[in-house]
Amino acid sequence: MDGPTTMSADGANSGGESRDGGWFGRSPGGTTPGGTAPAPQAPPSPSTPRAPSGPYAPSGPSVPEQRTAPQARPPQGQRPAQAAPPARPAPAPRTAAPEDTSDAALLRRTLAEIEPIADKVTSHFYALLFLKHPDLRALFPAAMDTQRDRLFTALLTAATHVDDADTLTAYLSRLGRGHRKYGTLPEHYPAVGEALLGALASYAPESWGPRTEAAWVGAYTAISQIMIDAAAQDELRAPAWWQAEVVGHEMRTRDIAVVTVRPDQPYPFLAGQYTALETPWWPRVWRHYSFASAPRSDGLLSFHVKAVPAGWVSNALVHRARPGHVIRLGAPLGSMTVDHSSDNGLLCLGGGTGIAPIKALVEDVAQHGRRRSVQVFYGARRDHDLYDIDTMLRMQQSHPWLSVRPVVDDGPAGELCGQLPDAVCQYGPWHTYDAYLSGPPGMIRRGVDTLVGIGIPTHRIRHDSIEELVGARN
Repeated sequence: MDGPTTMSADGANSGGESRDGGWFGRSPGGTTPGGTAPAPQAPPSPSTPRAPSGPYAPSGPSVPEQRTAPQARPPQGQRPAQAAPPARPAPAPRTAAPEDTSDAALLRRTLAEIEPIADKVTSHFYALLFLKHPDLRALFPAAMDTQRDRLFTALLTAATHVDDADTLTAYLSRLGRGHRKYGTLPEHYPAVGEALLGALASYAPESWGPRTEAAWVGAYTAISQIMIDAAAQDELRAPAWWQAEVVGHEMRTRDIAVVTVRPDQPYPFLAGQYTALETPWWPRVWRHYSFASAPRSDGLLSFHVKAVPAGWVSNALVHRARPGHVIRLGAPLGSMTVDHSSDNGLLCLGGGTGIAPIKALVEDVAQHGRRRSVQVFYGARRDHDLYDIDTMLRMQQSHPWLSVRPVVDDGPAGELCGQLPDAVCQYGPWHTYDAYLSGPPGMIRRGVDTLVGIGIPTHRIRHDSIEELVGARN
């Protein structure tokens, strides 16, 4: 579940239900472990220096040549005594590399220590927060079970990028703006920081000390200030959330619905983006869904929602929401958008309800009136799961630059079968295309690997963050 002071990634799930972010979450990029440089090797023994010669030899009086007395020859038949080998100089002692005591290194040592017991640290953090500041409990959803694994991921992100100001600022600014919908205020941040330091001090005794505590105080102060400033700037130009009335609810299968809403005020977004939704049945529980169309003249927004087991928001939207109900929308997010300054084609892979933002991208290209090749591969497990194939095929008939190919894991003869990324390899070449992927995390991982393998550079592959999609089914 989600709340204003959770520690998780803030991402989208265009293929079902996604959990929303917390105070800060995982950003793109892996962990950079701390460590020490290898110890320097002892230098080799210097060879006997030769006297300089030539025009740059030092001038001065010559030194008379020293003659040595001739050595006595050994008796005939006796071998000369072997001279003892010269003693080798003792190797120079190795010196240990200096320990890295930078703030970033101290933060990472703390994280390495608590990683095996991250669940205990997270539980202790929330216990301290709610015990000392019980008023903050009202900002969180009723059930806290799905928040237990978020703190460590968020701390890992902050510590990893604490020495990369540009990345950290862009990342935290987005989260700071997103947390406005939770009712987060500047005065809430010190309480979270107090609980954070208390939990780390209790569970990281080996790495904790005055120097490490000071590093964490400095890091959290910087992190919270970035988020506070971003929220204050965003408040000047956008509401914390939008109210939206459900005006359409169409069941496509027994567990997939197309939900259409009308916001209470203009809602600016781009095709390929996503937003967070909150239903009246589960206050303070937000889930992310991609827009299923490009911006429309009537201002309506559509979402493809699949009800997943134990999915609070998804089941409410599919099985309870009806025209007249009012939901809340967060601000639009995401960068899986079309670059209209480029003539590159679009290679689109949509799995399951991940076809929703792909459909929006096709509409966006059509609205801009440029004839760019758009190749869509629409994947599902069975024919029945291709719930929006008729819509996509009608679009193909209207736009000669669009090609739609359904791909099923186990389908009848004459259709593309197998894994969606593998089907792409049967066509091409794709070196003049920008790639877009939307769907389950596994499909995105395989898709990225496949596309890179056939020569599409990573900077031309766009998708919802994989880390933000993992664990979305709750």
